[in-house]
Amino acid sequence: MPRLSTLITRGIIGFVSGAGLLFAANSAKARVPAKQVELNRALVAKAFDAWRDGTGSPYDLLAEDAKWTITGNSVAAKTYPSKEAFLAEVIRPFNARMSGRLVPSVRQLYAEGDSVIAFFDARGTARDGQPYANTYAWILRLKDGRIVEAHAFFDSIVFDAFWHRVSPVTAK
Repeated sequence: MPRLSTLITRGIIGFVSGAGLLFAANSAKARVPAKQVELNRALVAKAFDAWRDGTGSPYDLLAEDAKWTITGNSVAAKTYPSKEAFLAEVIRPFNARMSGRLVPSVRQLYAEGDSVIAFFDARGTARDGQPYANTYAWILRLKDGRIVEAHAFFDSIVFDAFWHRVSPVTAK
């Protein structure tokens, strides 16, 4: 019998592949030139490299009016109507619960039309000394080199346990 982690990974890969087909079908209408598709993929890859290296993040690519949707039933699941709303309600409180930075490890980037799908793992240490590790799939729609729409999928049980267990440090 396969291990639970193997089944989860297969499920995520199946989801990402299916999402890629969905976005390919939707993007075919947009007729995005192949050169732009590769530029979008390269921009996202560079942003993930910067995040891994501690010199930036994919959030640097967010348009001010970007809509970020966390899908599912986690405590953070909803659509955030702007970059600032998303950063203020999710990213800053998340980082305030960490003792160090979250470090991503990209498994795969898929690009089609105006969309890039990032499938990655991220690890770090929470303020309580416990590890935080999760697997993510982000579907990012870009326009003029900026992320204008995102849909994020991750293990909400891991996220919620971390969110409730660790209190954020507040700035003084």
